[in-house]
Amino acid sequence: MSSTKSPRIANRLLAALPKKDYQALQRHLEEVPLVFEEILYQPNVLISDVYFPNSGIVSLLAAVNDHATLEVGLVGNEGILGLAIFMGVNTSQNRAVVQGAGTAMRMKATALRKQCNDGGVLPRLLRRYSHSLVTQITQSAVCNQFHSVDARLARWLLMTHDRMGDDEFQLTQEFLSNMLGVRREGVSRAAGDLQKRKLIVYSRGRLKVLDRVGLEAVSCGCYEIITDESNSS
Repeated sequence: MSSTKSPRIANRLLAALPKKDYQALQRHLEEVPLVFEEILYQPNVLISDVYFPNSGIVSLLAAVNDHATLEVGLVGNEGILGLAIFMGVNTSQNRAVVQGAGTAMRMKATALRKQCNDGGVLPRLLRRYSHSLVTQITQSAVCNQFHSVDARLARWLLMTHDRMGDDEFQLTQEFLSNMLGVRREGVSRAAGDLQKRKLIVYSRGRLKVLDRVGLEAVSCGCYEIITDESNSS
């Protein structure tokens, strides 16, 4: 007699739920693709759906002015996009853009509210993840202010590598400029420095990590702080 195993739950928040709590959510979840450069949220627009990424990454971008944005956070399979709904807010102040293709479990915002109001373990997990995301955002702000462009780029590449689970991914120069908060010339110089050290290969919008240990040596301590907090969630 053959037995069929349940498919592995890729999102770490969903995987941490007790079986009965997950089963209560399951009928509200729909797997959808995360398409590179797809905009999932716009500032001050009503959030209708939340996303639990299985793979890929979503960047949270804050407006600097009418023409520029700065990345303030990353969401991957460790978390949820749409945390504002859990916090009782209906809109986001940030633009959410898919920066690494993958898939996510999509859920209506109204369903998430109801599940959280019904109790269970989910609200506790979301509170813990909220703290992790705040730590990431605040530490990234410190990093952008005080550390070299090379160190900041290495930190971001490590965080992306962790969430993508792949050595190679798409990465436009425009987005790198937004992420680092520097001009494209600074992006080219920093990426060129890492490439000369044979830590990465970057060409035509695709980047490949060659030496992760080397990237960790270039990165500042912010990566370790953010990662330790994320892993403890």
